[in-house]
Amino acid sequence: MKDSEDRQLRGGTRWRRFAAMAIPAAAVAGGIVFGMANGAIAANITVSGTAFKVGATRLEGDGFKQYGGVVYEKGKTVPQPVALSEIGHADLYNLCQSVNASLPNLPVVLRIEAGKGKEPATADGMLIAMDSLAGDATFTKIKIGQDATDLNPAALEGSFGQSADHVTIKGLEQVARYTTAGTFNLKGLKLKVYAFGDAAGKECFY
Repeated sequence: MKDSEDRQLRGGTRWRRFAAMAIPAAAVAGGIVFGMANGAIAANITVSGTAFKVGATRLEGDGFKQYGGVVYEKGKTVPQPVALSEIGHADLYNLCQSVNASLPNLPVVLRIEAGKGKEPATADGMLIAMDSLAGDATFTKIKIGQDATDLNPAALEGSFGQSADHVTIKGLEQVARYTTAGTFNLKGLKLKVYAFGDAAGKECFY
């Protein structure tokens, strides 16, 4: 679904309403992942400008909320639109997080893995600002078309929002700008830096 109206934001910058927030539930997995309980929205955080990838074979989340926002990259004044998603509590099975930190003539990938045993990685009170997400999603008691400020008072009034009591995402593949959390419990944490030829194929997904 595409919204043709433009909204005037602070600073005189005009942004088209987040059309990706208004797609049907069958495709809305492109905007889902973690969330937050009471934290600040993306406009209050300066990001590095380097996106990172998060993958999981399955995510089970309670208290899902989603709406649009912006982030500001360090040293830049033009905001970048993102999808903001909250989940009160999430279980992540076979969690993988990677960032491409390559330098000129030096390929480098930092990879983190957790939740690969019987116990998943868990997250409480989390928010994630993302560029994209793919996967197969199932929602329980979803509400589509809410005003974003009804989901988070700090969100942009009049912007599109949606929520669900529970969400399941299989084959989660997410590209994100930042994540905040009240608690993030990484069972069986493994972190490794891959460099030069070892860095090939080490990102969570391509």
